[in-house]
Amino acid sequence: MAENSESTRAETFQLFQSIEDKPNFGGLGFFDSPEILPPPPCVEVLSSEVSTSVKYTVEKIDLGFVTLFKGRVSTQEVFALSDSDLVPGKYEGGLKLWEGSLDLVKALQLEIEKGHFSFEGKRVLELGCGHGLPGIFACLKGSAAVHFQDFNEEVLKCLTIPNLNANQPSGTSFSDSCEIRFFAGDWNEVNNILPHAHTDSKSSASSDNAVMAGYDVILMAETVYSITTLPSLYGLIKKCVSSPTGVVYMAAKKHYFGVGGGSRRFLSIVEKDGLLAAGLIAEVADGSSNVREVWKLSYKQQ
Repeated sequence: MAENSESTRAETFQLFQSIEDKPNFGGLGFFDSPEILPPPPCVEVLSSEVSTSVKYTVEKIDLGFVTLFKGRVSTQEVFALSDSDLVPGKYEGGLKLWEGSLDLVKALQLEIEKGHFSFEGKRVLELGCGHGLPGIFACLKGSAAVHFQDFNEEVLKCLTIPNLNANQPSGTSFSDSCEIRFFAGDWNEVNNILPHAHTDSKSSASSDNAVMAGYDVILMAETVYSITTLPSLYGLIKKCVSSPTGVVYMAAKKHYFGVGGGSRRFLSIVEKDGLLAAGLIAEVADGSSNVREVWKLSYKQQ
């Protein structure tokens, strides 16, 4: 990837530095326990399974072109964790709104305005959704299906589903025109329950039948923080993105200090594999020492 030439074509925009109470400079608030637990089972969570036992408060985010609503819930109430952004194998940070989620929404809006992209009629998958704001934006923009995935089913029940309900236009339901589903599970296994995932990792590039399979759009924000999970994340993307026209939009920090991940580390895996091409579409300037980016991945031209 030609970093310098891509950067000159990228949009640069300003977003507020911290979405939650404290600033974040690329690190993650570690770890309550050094023990890595086995992942929870993969399950589909129904929209009717929204939690009623956890306090949920709504805050408004005005991005100029759209107003979104995000919830706030207590990590202590949901996971019995007082002050931690993630605990491997137990909680992967889904209750916090990371800056990349809004970076991604804003970059998608620019893509739509330029005529480079449309959600109309598309099947969309948001990986590591947490609050689910990019996926909710896809619902608002006319997607045919939006599926939300998070590591923790508790995040889906306590936050993602309530956020979706809070953002529905008055008097209407997203489900009237869009298939909305929620899935919890680890990236190594969750493809087994995702409706539009390919039956095997090679089918996305080799099978004629696979052209009709897969998701047209995969969205992900702040998913590439841990170097140990990058291969499984990329493997899942290949099992899920539709060939030959599917695209992936990724928002991430250039580096995540302390965990070894970052956009460039992930893109080195993509480049080595050779299946997808990457283009930088936005850089975010907020005065912090860490650069935030939004990338678009698509199949290389044959």
